[in-house]
Amino acid sequence: MEIISITESHLSHCAAILVDAYNAPPWNCQWTSEKAHQYLAELVGHRDFVGFIIYDNNEPAGAILGHKKTWWTNRQLMIDELFVSPAFQKKGYGKKLLQYSEDYANANQIELLVLMTNKYLPVYNFYEMMDYTLADQYVFMFKQLNL
Repeated sequence: MEIISITESHLSHCAAILVDAYNAPPWNCQWTSEKAHQYLAELVGHRDFVGFIIYDNNEPAGAILGHKKTWWTNRQLMIDELFVSPAFQKKGYGKKLLQYSEDYANANQIELLVLMTNKYLPVYNFYEMMDYTLADQYVFMFKQLNL
């Protein structure tokens, strides 16, 4: 097992993992390789991007992508995506990616890791198990536009 920092050269591996993970249950999305690559390129292109990919015997297994933020109280690492290929799920790879991100944060004076997830899917329990706290004061809101 190897964890390395994501660069643009890893985008095709990351896109393949994203499609594999999010097109499977419970998400059942319909990502294409092209859209996944475009989406991840936008994340990697962020000025304060931070991301890591995990390999198992040279096979891409999962990735975590985020960006650093400054808040009035501290520096934060906003986790935008964490996904693990279904073939590698339930083997500790998600935990390893989160721990690696925590270690990165500690080494870079980042005091808070922040993420958003769906509390009605099993991944919510995973984040609770990893000691993430539900922030009751925040809600995720959206407005659908008719184009």
